[in-house]
Amino acid sequence: MTPIFILHQWKAFVRSKNTGKSIAVKLIMGFFIAFILLYVFALSFFLDKIFHEIYPYQTALESFNRFILYYFLLDLIMRFQFQELPTLAIKPYLNLPVRRNVIVNYLCLSSLLSTFNFSSALISLPFLTKVVLSQYGGITFMAYVIVLAGLTVFNHFFIIWLKRKVNLNGWYLLSFLVLLVILFLLDNKFHIISITSFSGNLFRHLIVYPWFCLLTPLLGIGMFVINYLFLRSNLYLEELVPDKQVRDISANIPFLNRFGVAGELAAAELKLMFRNKRTKATLRICLMMLLYGLLFYTNPAHYANFGWKIFASMFMTGIFIINYGQFMYAWQSSHFDGLLVLKINARDFLSSKFLLFTIFSSAAFILTIPYVYFGWDILLVQFCMYLWNLGINTFIILWFANRNHKRIDLSKSASFNWEGVGATQFLISFPLLLSPFIIYLPIALAGYKLMGIVTIGVLGVVAIILRPFLLNILINKFNDSRYEISEGFRQK
Repeated sequence: MTPIFILHQWKAFVRSKNTGKSIAVKLIMGFFIAFILLYVFALSFFLDKIFHEIYPYQTALESFNRFILYYFLLDLIMRFQFQELPTLAIKPYLNLPVRRNVIVNYLCLSSLLSTFNFSSALISLPFLTKVVLSQYGGITFMAYVIVLAGLTVFNHFFIIWLKRKVNLNGWYLLSFLVLLVILFLLDNKFHIISITSFSGNLFRHLIVYPWFCLLTPLLGIGMFVINYLFLRSNLYLEELVPDKQVRDISANIPFLNRFGVAGELAAAELKLMFRNKRTKATLRICLMMLLYGLLFYTNPAHYANFGWKIFASMFMTGIFIINYGQFMYAWQSSHFDGLLVLKINARDFLSSKFLLFTIFSSAAFILTIPYVYFGWDILLVQFCMYLWNLGINTFIILWFANRNHKRIDLSKSASFNWEGVGATQFLISFPLLLSPFIIYLPIALAGYKLMGIVTIGVLGVVAIILRPFLLNILINKFNDSRYEISEGFRQK
């Protein structure tokens, strides 16, 4: 059946209306990926010299062993962000005498043709050939190849399994991120463990005990079986979503009902977020960006700098406003014409956007409160930037949304997807990033840094109080632009 599946997918591709555009995008992306892989391949030839320069008191192989686990941890993070789930339009086959095992096997095995699976080989094989094969012989060389291949397969199927679990339950994502943060803090902050030392001690045994290499293929096969059984028991049409979750998402949200029509529109958009690939990927990025403070608050160079704290706090408490809001209206491009002909006035429509921004920003602020561990001043900065995001940045985002006329297909993955990206996203970055510093810097240079932070928060509160007036400005702008926006969304 595998050749038939391939033939059917090829026919679906060439018969699609967007075939020309898809080929052009794939060619451009293929060129850039090949260019990057070529650099990675060339880098591998000089790894021994790089290791010798950085760690002159260790052999190149010892240094290589110390970074194997770190590489695959980084590989996990990159795969989680960019690796796509294997897909197949299974609806036509479920009504035919095609066994589910065949479909699941095809989905699992065809997914192995991933760029990530080739990158580990490209970055290691030249180094292993140059150093291990020449100095330790063919058996040790093959042991390293098998170990790296096993870890690659394990990462591949673990991420596929994890992303499917995340689609069903967001707690899996939170648990994954918390585990990574704990490992980072235990290794780099508290120095309780050392991943590099553990990795070096673990893989140096390959020289003496080459049979040790069989453990990682067993891990890879085990992860394949887990992924296979999970997919086999949850094989649904198009999406891996159980009926229970569909009912939960489709249900009304009582909390939002108290806000009238604006609450109903916000609830409908929440359903849109949880049902589509592109929006779910955006929400995952927003959740991951809550860890942004670890890059700044743990860095001594940034710790005492209020400017960096403003920057980090603005992103963490306003990441939903920035990341989701930059494509505002475009998320609803497929049914925007329907919204215009319904009995929905612009005030309720725009109020629903403010409501969503308030809910998600408030949740982000609450989740970032633990950063008070690094100092009470950080909590003050985050609170002031939270107010700034709700008062000022929401207005800026919705003002520029009237210039966004590019359609977005929500069913497509967010990885390497520039659909909907235009000049608006470039222009909007200037007022979003620079406006708080325009307020803060003159006051800080006068020697009143804390007063500058408080001023930002006060202006945010003033904007929140003046929201009815600002809303009228947005309504007039939206009414002037809505037909132009609608015409742009019709262009496929």
